[in-house]
Amino acid sequence: MPTTEVILTEKIASLGAEADVVKVKRGYARNFLVPSGKALEVTPATLRRINQLKAKRAEREAAELNESEDLARRIGKLKITIALETGETGKAFGSITAKDIADRLQSELGIEIDRHRIELERPIKETGAHEVVIKLHQDVSAKLTLTVKSAGEEKAAEAPAEEETPAGGFKAKAKAKHSK
Repeated sequence: MPTTEVILTEKIASLGAEADVVKVKRGYARNFLVPSGKALEVTPATLRRINQLKAKRAEREAAELNESEDLARRIGKLKITIALETGETGKAFGSITAKDIADRLQSELGIEIDRHRIELERPIKETGAHEVVIKLHQDVSAKLTLTVKSAGEEKAAEAPAEEETPAGGFKAKAKAKHSK
């Protein structure tokens, strides 16, 4: 397939950032990139314009870096507690995934963070304190303190310490049967 070189005028995820000179297939450049204004053909005039594009790129990257550092400070101060359903033995009936953490951050901070930026080796299935790393920018990572509590502990703390009998009174019958 014949290729051609173009200069990108904006950031395109699959190709590069503005001011990058990239090789693409001729049809992609001719039919999509150039008509939509996302790229310019490489000519002596456009090569001179590359400095303007580099300045635009530097401004955007500096703004993204500042925004990421500010968000990292806000996330670092945040302490989130999530309840996890557990059985009597303490075994979890589910797990806390990156999507759960992203949804909780959305509700707490009002900022949407892509779940792919949350670095979890595996879903969290244990109660206790966990430190979660969130990659906000190429150079900026935030550490979130996440406390996982058993949902049973919260219910026990809310309700008085009364012994509940299941429907039908099976507990009483079972005790009477074992006491003989």
